[in-house]
Amino acid sequence: MASFATHRLRVPDSARPPYRRLSALRTCLTEFAPYGFYATYHHLCRSAGIPRDLDEDPGSLVRAVEELDEARRLWLAELAAWQVGRRAQKRAGVRRADPPQPSQWLFWPDPEFHPAGRLVEVMPSVMRGRWDLEGHQGRDGACPVCGTGRGTVEWGGDGYGYGRYTLCAGCGLGLGRRPPGLPDVRERVEVRFAHRLRRHQIWTRALEDGRRA
Repeated sequence: MASFATHRLRVPDSARPPYRRLSALRTCLTEFAPYGFYATYHHLCRSAGIPRDLDEDPGSLVRAVEELDEARRLWLAELAAWQVGRRAQKRAGVRRADPPQPSQWLFWPDPEFHPAGRLVEVMPSVMRGRWDLEGHQGRDGACPVCGTGRGTVEWGGDGYGYGRYTLCAGCGLGLGRRPPGLPDVRERVEVRFAHRLRRHQIWTRALEDGRRA
């Protein structure tokens, strides 16, 4: 498979039809998606204004991939600096990395509920990863990504038996998961169908203006 950089260059290539350029953007997301694939794709569609009919604004694809690439470059720079420090720690006999390796993503279970700011603005918090999620959030109740103490909300999951999720009420970050509480097969099927429908609407950019984090 071609690299992120290869597909990133295909997105602004006006010689390619818009649907091929969109495909290149989605391939970029398989390699770098700070919120998870669907949540990051949903964010870019909103932030760049990607229309359902790509011919209406093919430039939106360029705006989207530039935002994604900007965040990725920030992560790569942070990772490179961490690797230099980690090599020095290993030479000194330090077995456990301190600080831990910067993460490129956390988990936003509900693909429609995620931070609204530009990815590059949120990446410093994302890169702190689960280290902060377990420590910072546990110490003072503030979300390690959005920094607020707005409490939590429950998200019912997708009907595939993965459970109910506890989300930050401010930005939607997944903070925990409980066993599924769906009582019968019919309800599971209904939840699963609704979840698949919403994902299809995100994929085709068919969602009307709705909730934004």
